Amino acid sequence: MSKNKYILLFLIILSTFLITIPAGLITKTSVDTWYAALNKPALSPPNWIFGPVWSVLYVMMSIAAWDAFVKSNYKRKILAVYYFHIFVNASWSYVFFYYKQIFAASLIIGLIIFFILYLMSMYSKYSKLAVLLMLPYFAWVIFAMYLNSTIWIIN
Repeated sequence: MSKNKYILLFLIILSTFLITIPAGLITKTSVDTWYAALNKPALSPPNWIFGPVWSVLYVMMSIAAWDAFVKSNYKRKILAVYYFHIFVNASWSYVFFYYKQIFAASLIIGLIIFFILYLMSMYSKYSKLAVLLMLPYFAWVIFAMYLNSTIWIIN
């Protein structure tokens, strides 16, 4: 692989983190205040786990997008859908933590799940590795839907 492909990988990973950092900062401001006061389901992980898990998932989904991109004939479409999906993903933190709209945040997770499945469908035409890299993200977002929806129900 050429050096430029690895530069592109770095740029995709970097841009994914740059897009999501503001959402992380919004989350951090509410975790110890508003969110701490909410009733949570029994399966809620400790707060410290979310940062490392999301960091690993962002790297994995970035690699997936990159791998599908370099193997695809539809490069612009893959990156356009990928980045739109990242903005939708980041919007969840604003809706849940900043606006405190728990039900609306569940709807956003539903939209994220749609985009994950759509991306996996797109990737499947070019890269099995890209699809496999998306599976932990898909599982985590399904779990996030459970957490979000349960928080809405019990609060």
